[in-house]
Amino acid sequence: MPDKTSYQQFQPEERLAIASLRLQDVSIRAMARMLGRSPSTVSRELTRNGSPAGYASVPAEALSAARRSAGRRPAKLCLQSVCWRVVLTLLEWKWSPQQISGTLKRMYPTDPTQHVSHETIYTAIYAQPRGEFAAS
Repeated sequence: MPDKTSYQQFQPEERLAIASLRLQDVSIRAMARMLGRSPSTVSRELTRNGSPAGYASVPAEALSAARRSAGRRPAKLCLQSVCWRVVLTLLEWKWSPQQISGTLKRMYPTDPTQHVSHETIYTAIYAQPRGEFAAS
């Protein structure tokens, strides 16, 4: 049974190699062989992250990063948000994430941006490095 491969984003070194090989007029298939990638993957990279002036590794990396972050919704509980400070205070008062979630919905009935599920609160708690979360 063949190994199931998973897609890997291009690394900056690979983008630099593609840019260099492109300047040398190396074919897409030859680039793919050298990088150990599918020709369609290399072709897609050149199409999506290239420009009319050609392909350059630094702008290609920036375009890829921008596209990747644009597809994600911003986190509701970032460390600088007012909502996070409210959640932290209630956790310090020994409230459960379920209680906090329900309270936020009652505090801000018309503002769904302030509603946070208990799963999100648990995720935020466990995402903190050890010793960083001081809810004692």
